[in-house]
Amino acid sequence: MTDRRPLLRAIFDAAVAAAHPDVVLSAHLRPIPKGKIICLAAGKGAAALAAAAERHYLDRLKLDPARLSGIATTRHGHGVPTRRIKVIEAGHPVPDEAGLKAADETLALAGTAGPDDLLLVLLSGGGSANWIAPADGVTFALKQQVNRALLRSGAPIGEVNTVRKHLSRIKGGRLARAGQRAEVVTLAISDVPRDEPSAIASGPTVPDPTTLADARAIVAKYQLEIDDAVRRALDDPKNESCKPGDTAFARAHFELIARPKASLDAAVKVAADAGYATIDLGADLEGEAREVAADHAHLALKARAEGKRVAILSGGELTVTVRGNGRGGPNQEYALALAALLKDTPDISALAADTDGADGGAGSASDPAGATIDEATFAKMKSLGLDPAAYLANNDATAFFALTGDLLLTGPTLTNVNDVRVILVD
Repeated sequence: MTDRRPLLRAIFDAAVAAAHPDVVLSAHLRPIPKGKIICLAAGKGAAALAAAAERHYLDRLKLDPARLSGIATTRHGHGVPTRRIKVIEAGHPVPDEAGLKAADETLALAGTAGPDDLLLVLLSGGGSANWIAPADGVTFALKQQVNRALLRSGAPIGEVNTVRKHLSRIKGGRLARAGQRAEVVTLAISDVPRDEPSAIASGPTVPDPTTLADARAIVAKYQLEIDDAVRRALDDPKNESCKPGDTAFARAHFELIARPKASLDAAVKVAADAGYATIDLGADLEGEAREVAADHAHLALKARAEGKRVAILSGGELTVTVRGNGRGGPNQEYALALAALLKDTPDISALAADTDGADGGAGSASDPAGATIDEATFAKMKSLGLDPAAYLANNDATAFFALTGDLLLTGPTLTNVNDVRVILVD
């Protein structure tokens, strides 16, 4: 058996590198304004984005440091050193008190921006959980409960964010409203299917096409148990998000600086350069992780039966409907489902991982990014008597791959363009 793990990792690393803040940000930064630059960043790449902005303005353009300030709110363990922009590490995927305080400080700082200032908003995946500013009448504890229920429901991220936006004072265009006296420039790393601006970090600086009625429908669809205070908030017209034509967007500009497709293209190139015919399934896949795995396993087995040497690649963001008590994210669940379907099949290997370096987990920087499988996995399953179906039933992919030694541990990558999945058929 040829060990394909180094190649699998190289494919994943190429996808991550294509979206790193150090690579993608500087070309999009605006000239120095007449007034100050106030940088407000959120998400898993927030601190790295802030540091890159500092290097551009302070080192390259020689901006007076006194004219640069800001707050970057990122996930615990994703901070990097900065000089003028304050870094706050906060909870993800479940918000915490640090994110609550950071959102209040962010809104207050945005409110100080004047007509000659540049309000530079830098967004990456994870911003929705990092910036937590509950709507009036909704306590922080209730917002956490709703967030947990949504994450366990199996709802796609777009639906999760629809509810979040209508229970918030910062999402759904409200940050732009707070800083509307200044020029508001948002530069975003997309982590959502089809790169919808209003879905990235729940669209704090762009118009929101979703409504309170949409949020209520999602609560009903997934039969979420919510407190009466949350129900009242979703019935209150004051909590409607900002719509096109709102004065909040009179001087607001939005630009994507990294897309999942560009990262998937980089991954495809590495596979092609290694001599594989490539099957690119696209960067916008959604669906239940184990069901998508079944489709991809079928493609792999068909290619193998036909004697083809192919690489099957995909991006997007899969979901898991949690019914068990185990640990693991959608990439690990996908890999576990593949292991169950491909066991004892030689010459097939696969990797599934989140480009931010954390797939599910408890919010720790040491959480797995995903998992890798190959013939060594199948041999370990057999020697230990592991039944992947039992682990799937308990949503316990992390425990399974801890036993086989196949967890992918990368640490924080400081970016986020969704997931990368690759299956190599030799």
